[in-house]
Amino acid sequence: MNNVYSLLKLNRYIRSPRLKSLGIFFLHIFGKRYLGIFYDPVLACNLRCRMCYFSDPEKSKTMKGISKKEDLELLADAFFNRALKLQIGCGAEPSLFPYNRELIRLGKIKQIPYISMTTNANKYNKEDWQALVDEGLDEVTLSLHGVLKETYENLMAGASYEKFLQAMQDLTEIKKNHPAFKVRLNYTVNEDNLDELSSFYDIFSSYTFDVLQIRPINQIGETDYHNFSWKGIYECYDEIIQKLKDISKDKGIVCIAPEKKDFVEEKENTNKLVEESTYCYISPHYVWRNDFDLKTDTYDSYARRTKLSWKLFHNIFLNSKAYRAGKEKLNYDVN
Repeated sequence: MNNVYSLLKLNRYIRSPRLKSLGIFFLHIFGKRYLGIFYDPVLACNLRCRMCYFSDPEKSKTMKGISKKEDLELLADAFFNRALKLQIGCGAEPSLFPYNRELIRLGKIKQIPYISMTTNANKYNKEDWQALVDEGLDEVTLSLHGVLKETYENLMAGASYEKFLQAMQDLTEIKKNHPAFKVRLNYTVNEDNLDELSSFYDIFSSYTFDVLQIRPINQIGETDYHNFSWKGIYECYDEIIQKLKDISKDKGIVCIAPEKKDFVEEKENTNKLVEESTYCYISPHYVWRNDFDLKTDTYDSYARRTKLSWKLFHNIFLNSKAYRAGKEKLNYDVN
């Protein structure tokens, strides 16, 4: 998988969930890779971003735990031969985990095609970044929720704007010797930070990055931030985002943003079963399924024990109603 964003486009073109299920079934029975491993090795964060559930004191009390170093090889032996992608950091801050180098090294030994990490970038220095890239990290996603210092530090409580810019500079220098390594910026839009995107490239054009992703705000728990309205975003979204897309295209940067109509149109999710078949979440307290035992199970042994191949085969022939479940995720447009 040389370019995960090419696969994202391909997924958009294949509309039929039955056809996707057919592909997953064949990948499974022939022992190929099709899993996305989403791993929170530590349930903690060094920040209290106002749009995140870590800003809720009660919720943050429940986010505890760290994976043991000795569990990493068990995880690698259990899952990595089936992994198409390993995502480190899903809802917590992975830079607090002291064994990311070992984790990435195991992933590359097991030949995982794409390993990415999502972080707030406020903890690592250049030596840390260099070590992860040297081990084989393919991509890092940096959380950025304000173009200007005041907005950034207001929405990302505890963060340092200067540290973020230094991380951008460090990664820019590292990319000179590792051009295939990707840097992605994730910007969660609300009514208080949308206008700033108009000046995004005035500040960030001096740094080298590959992807800019725009995510309209969604409520994820009882957070310190309370303005979840899309009304103010919706009114001027097209003009600002189109400008970003045009400049990004000229610079050779991938811009990922949902269409405006998808903010208000609720669509049925026709890919729910496909997502369930390929999504594997792991944390210090949970490994993929409630009845999965990391000490005795592997993905393949569990699949044999639970007749997973039959379930995947059965999915191909379900009627369209069975595929629909819940609201469809925002339809991101990749340019």
